[in-house]
Amino acid sequence: MKSWKPYVILLAALFTVVLVLPTLLVIPFTSEVDNSHSVQQPSKSQPELGDDVVEVAVYRSNAKTIENVRLEEYVKGVVASEMPAEFEIEALKAQALTARTYIVKQMLSDNAVGLPEGAMVTDTIMHQVYKSPEELKGIWGTDYQWKMDRIHEAVQATRGQVITYEGHPITASFFSTSNGYTENSEDYWQNPFPYLRSVESPWDKNSPKFSAVKVFPIQEFENLLGVKLGADTSVGKVIAQTEGQRIAKIQINNKVFTGRDIRTKLSLNSSDFSLSREGDKIVAKTRGWGHGVGMSQYGANGMASEGSEAPDIIAHYYQGTNISSMTPFTTKWVVKK
Repeated sequence: MKSWKPYVILLAALFTVVLVLPTLLVIPFTSEVDNSHSVQQPSKSQPELGDDVVEVAVYRSNAKTIENVRLEEYVKGVVASEMPAEFEIEALKAQALTARTYIVKQMLSDNAVGLPEGAMVTDTIMHQVYKSPEELKGIWGTDYQWKMDRIHEAVQATRGQVITYEGHPITASFFSTSNGYTENSEDYWQNPFPYLRSVESPWDKNSPKFSAVKVFPIQEFENLLGVKLGADTSVGKVIAQTEGQRIAKIQINNKVFTGRDIRTKLSLNSSDFSLSREGDKIVAKTRGWGHGVGMSQYGANGMASEGSEAPDIIAHYYQGTNISSMTPFTTKWVVKK
């Protein structure tokens, strides 16, 4: 009679191979990465929420209706509306991360100020500019397909990822062009955020929006600011500057303004400005475009053109942050609903 022992040994060996093989296939693709850009995966107890579950209720300002858009499709519409599709792909990826982070944070927020009932965001600069594929086709015409292909690539590459600080989605503010530096958040807004610190952004000097000139008749200038200018040819005395080298406070005649006040009242591109009197006109020269807090879009594109990848861009403009899975936050949103 033949012994069963060889067969038992063979079956045991095959069973061991079946158990070990999946592990061998996974291990080569697992590596440690710099924690400042790490993607934190959700725990296995948390369900993976697909695009069909997470929708964004967007108030369409022109139609005055609420449109439910799948989250990743919404991110595509924001990136396409907020950043030129011609930009470097790594810059577009960084923009996708900011757009997704913004909406995930907004989903978890109870702040519905200025929103119609049932809406999560508007499609305007009040929140993030969003345009539908049909609207983009009308704007881009025959360029639609190649531009949308680039947007899709950037969004897909960052799918399901958000920027976090100490385990929470950040206020992912961004703007067009800096004056060479970004701004500390409290120097433009009221609240200090530890990740929104002033950093150098020298790439912005190549932006077509880096410098601008705006001219005002003296009477219009006086009316806009509620001041009366004397005969002196100088216009205003800078009292203080921000760390980002913008105007913190300026005195015009006997009235003190913040740089943000002047920018708003005169509709200037930036709070880094100089004022001079030329005949019967006031000339305002600005550097940069936007509030200056967070990621500079032209700076991001400049970094990408020099070889930086999206995590490098995010780490530079949002100090001390991580790139994390959005699943814990979208799960919380589903429970909250």
